[in-house]
Amino acid sequence: MLRYIGKRLISMAITLWVVITITFFLMHSIPGDPFTNENREIQPEIMANLEAKYGLDKPLPQQYLIYLTNVVVHQDFGDSMKYKNRSVNDMIEQAWPASFTLGIWSALFGVLTGLTLGIVAALNHAKFFDYFVIFIAILGVSVPNFVFASLFQYVFAVHLGWFPVARWDGPEYIVLPALALGFRVIAFQARLMRTSLLDVLNQDYILTAKAKGLPRAKVIWGHGVRNAILPNITVLGPLIATLLTGTFVIEKIFGVPGLGKFFIQSIQQRDYPLIMGTTIFYAAVLIFMIFLVDILYGFIDPRIRLDK
Repeated sequence: MLRYIGKRLISMAITLWVVITITFFLMHSIPGDPFTNENREIQPEIMANLEAKYGLDKPLPQQYLIYLTNVVVHQDFGDSMKYKNRSVNDMIEQAWPASFTLGIWSALFGVLTGLTLGIVAALNHAKFFDYFVIFIAILGVSVPNFVFASLFQYVFAVHLGWFPVARWDGPEYIVLPALALGFRVIAFQARLMRTSLLDVLNQDYILTAKAKGLPRAKVIWGHGVRNAILPNITVLGPLIATLLTGTFVIEKIFGVPGLGKFFIQSIQQRDYPLIMGTTIFYAAVLIFMIFLVDILYGFIDPRIRLDK
């Protein structure tokens, strides 16, 4: 296990370096610069001072080495070019808690509800509830999150008045965006769990357990669900990572002060340090969550030998 973890950590470091490198050179290959716009021109002297301030006057390979050193050694993403006197680290630190809170509640709601629906649907195969879960799964996969967001706002906020329409100022403000984000998670988890559990319940070892007279609950939960849940765990890492880092459109609709706002604005304004900082942060969270899922997968399924 330790050897496997070591290999995975090295792989994570290499992947993150590739992300940093690709992001850096892509950002600097985009035409234009972050200092000018269509409405005004900057004097050459001022432009030269700005480029010197942010190190843009140096050769590109030198800029890359400086940036890579700052990120790896000092964990410093630099200063924003559009937000005066603000570092990218501070902006991520400010916005991350909102995205994290929304992501955690969306993940809990989506995963737990999806697994429950999938299990109940498989145990009631070819009955009304099974068809209902299939419909929910198709709906959740086919319809974009922002459609559910607008629908939930109209029904639960405007029409019924149960929750606030938008903003981020207390627990009651989490419910609607978490529902909108979690609905697609429900669809994926329910569909995977239903299909996997139906397949497992038809395996020979399940039939043998039933023939031996084991209690139905033990057969289903101890042998069926435990093995059927593995595909759900496989997709859990990227899924939760996406939720934790936030969904840009949902954050925009509900006025959540998360990372999505800064990410969108950084692209529109060509704020190189902010673009690279948020992208690298997203990548790091995604890579770390996949690593955790791999470790969890090994503990749940003893057939997997992670140390080989």
